[in-house]
Amino acid sequence: MARENEDSRGTHAVVADPRNATIKIGIRDGVTGQFKLVPRERAVVSVFDSNFLIGDGIWEGIRAVNGRVQFARDHINRLFQSAKAMYMDLGLTKDDLLRLIHETLDANDLNDDKHVHIRLVVSRGMKSTPYQNPKVNIGLPLIVIIPEVKAVDPSSKNRGLRLATTWVRRGPPDVKDEQWNHISKATDVQACISANVMHVDEALMLDLRGFVKTCNSVNFFIVRGDEVWAPTKDNQMQGITRQKTIDVCRNNGISVRELDFSLTEVYGADEAFCTGTFPSQIHVTEVDGRQIGDGKRGVLTEKIQQLYTELVQRDVSRSREEIEAEVVAPRRLSRL
Repeated sequence: MARENEDSRGTHAVVADPRNATIKIGIRDGVTGQFKLVPRERAVVSVFDSNFLIGDGIWEGIRAVNGRVQFARDHINRLFQSAKAMYMDLGLTKDDLLRLIHETLDANDLNDDKHVHIRLVVSRGMKSTPYQNPKVNIGLPLIVIIPEVKAVDPSSKNRGLRLATTWVRRGPPDVKDEQWNHISKATDVQACISANVMHVDEALMLDLRGFVKTCNSVNFFIVRGDEVWAPTKDNQMQGITRQKTIDVCRNNGISVRELDFSLTEVYGADEAFCTGTFPSQIHVTEVDGRQIGDGKRGVLTEKIQQLYTELVQRDVSRSREEIEAEVVAPRRLSRL
């Protein structure tokens, strides 16, 4: 299989797959309530759709392995949390949504592939006229499920990432809460453009106080001594891979601190890495022209990658029925 062109390097470099040209996309129409599987070239939305008109929607990037949705409970819970915060009634249950994802995977014959990436997009739906107020919306939200075969380009993961600090800052939750996985990605797009201009793989973003926070499309970690440092969760997207990385560290005796730290501490780090649903963990070789450690993937980063891979394997080795039962399971109240 051919790799993407050189401009596609970085956290989301993929091995191109010809099957993506003929995928079927799952669409739940919010007006009729009908769910259809539509060939890629015919998958369109109205110019009166809320996402198109005003960027009013939410999304999830999800992995599926052999037809099993990876960390399904976490992703679906995050989507429903964002919908609730946005005052958006999805018009279905969590297990209903998981079944639509399964139906889309089945229709594309992707249940024997280990490298499926799903972009799940929810728009507030159809409007009667171009206007921001949800009062002019008609029906329920539009739900779009886009599955593609996307294996991480191994050369990108072996090479690692070059980062540079951008002028674009992460704002506070009273401006736009970064916990919303919102369609409006203007802040991150500007940071991404900044990275392109600086000829690096990702932009490293600071908060309004000048502390290191995140990258434009992935979460950021450093290693100092035998400790993993993660920026505090405020002012950044609540990454599921970020949290799973913290969990596997703590469950395996690796010390993790969530704290504010500066660029000076980044430059002096022994290791650094980024996390995301698509790349999992990928090491950082350079920040603002300063080499990180010896410029190679560090031993602790490699250990964390191994532990995370084992966690993913355990999660997706279950049956669909087991995964669905976890998605709909009530909160555990045993500690109350």
